[in-house]
Amino acid sequence: MRFDSALGLESRKGPLAIAGKTLIYGLMVVVFTGPLVALLMSSFSKTLDPTSFSLWPDEFTLENFVQAGEKNVYLYLLNSFVVVGFGLLLQMLVSVFAAYALARKKFRGMTFVMLLMLATMMLPEEIIAIPLSLVLADMPLLNLNLIGTYAGMILPVGAWGFSILVMTEFMKEVPVELEEAARIDGAGELRIFATIIVPLCRPALGVIGVFGFTMIWDQYLLPLIVAPASDMWTLPIALRSLRSDEEVGIGVLLAASLLALLPSIIAFLAFQRQFMRGLTSGAVKG
Repeated sequence: MRFDSALGLESRKGPLAIAGKTLIYGLMVVVFTGPLVALLMSSFSKTLDPTSFSLWPDEFTLENFVQAGEKNVYLYLLNSFVVVGFGLLLQMLVSVFAAYALARKKFRGMTFVMLLMLATMMLPEEIIAIPLSLVLADMPLLNLNLIGTYAGMILPVGAWGFSILVMTEFMKEVPVELEEAARIDGAGELRIFATIIVPLCRPALGVIGVFGFTMIWDQYLLPLIVAPASDMWTLPIALRSLRSDEEVGIGVLLAASLLALLPSIIAFLAFQRQFMRGLTSGAVKG
């Protein structure tokens, strides 16, 4: 299987073409990886010069990370992992079950439900901040106050329109014949869902896993509403606090920024195969 670049560089031959491709690819590497390398090297440097760029730390040290621990950065990192762990698990479960109902079942009002999910994706977080805070302060029917709890940061991210739509469109591509054959063999609804539909949707699970992790990990407004004290802050809020703290040096801030960045990279690498398969599913046939 062959993939051509958007610039058509693969079709160019000869020494000039090779030199041009090397130059373009080199520039792309510098542009996209340069800031990451600079952040990585600066996090381990004892003396920082914002005007210089180095491929190796000057006076290698772990002092920045030690001071970050003294500023409770690792506690904020743990809070972020708790929220993203349970939040992503809940989001993927809700997405899979909701997508199964929308893709494999027919019911009245299905179009309205789809439009409603699309509408939620069009609203900026700032618009729903006040209504969300009121709902979390007094949950309808349950009369529970989720302000100051991890549940208040987890439940609102449990349903995301983007993940549901991705799973719905992917499940629609699963052949109906597989489901009918399983019913003839005596399989029930839950068994068909668990052993046929979900395994065939693993590429889509990789897609919503990567995007869902990033969405929850980068949440700023929701933890700001729910967490009344600093011991429940997540890392994005902590970064803003460290930036405004005059006692915190730039090295500590860069170390905390690196800790905030690495989990997203690791999540992408972990789901990379399913992520790429999910993005390319249906693009190439035959």
